[in-house]
Amino acid sequence: MDKLKIEKSSKTNNSVTRTIRISGSTFDKISELADENEVSFNCVVNQIIEFGLRNLEEN
Repeated sequence: MDKLKIEKSSKTNNSVTRTIRISGSTFDKISELADENEVSFNCVVNQIIEFGLRNLEEN
């Protein structure tokens, strides 16, 4: 499987605001990735979700 590479990306106007709950350790890891890559927390979350969706195994 390909590995996720965090990229600086442009903002899109096509977004939906939604509240989610994540564990503290997951929050810390995502925050660290955002800081290391100089992107927003939201940008990292979206890239992780998009990567996961692209790499889902079909049943």
